[in-house]
Amino acid sequence: MSRKTPEVRVPRLVGLMAVDARETARARGLVLTAPDRPELPLAVVDYVVRQYPQPGAEVPRDSMVYVWFDFGPGEGGGGVHEPRIPRPPRGGLQRELDEPGDPSMVLSSP
Repeated sequence: MSRKTPEVRVPRLVGLMAVDARETARARGLVLTAPDRPELPLAVVDYVVRQYPQPGAEVPRDSMVYVWFDFGPGEGGGGVHEPRIPRPPRGGLQRELDEPGDPSMVLSSP
């Protein structure tokens, strides 16, 4: 049985589903809150994309750990990549491969 210390290390929560993040924080004696999800107790399969304090930080037991499930404006994420300018060169696979022909011609070639 481990003794309870006044300070605990913040676990890495980024990448975890909401349900797993809540359980991991609770197991360390921390309280989880999400500014972008007021319904955090109902969130299950949303993934944590950011957290504060950072993993490894020592904080007092029962401290609040903030997690976010959405990137804020200009903070990563996939973004919109189309249309790409300049456009890629034409051709691609059509340029690389010959059009299919009579299969017997390919097999009977010397």
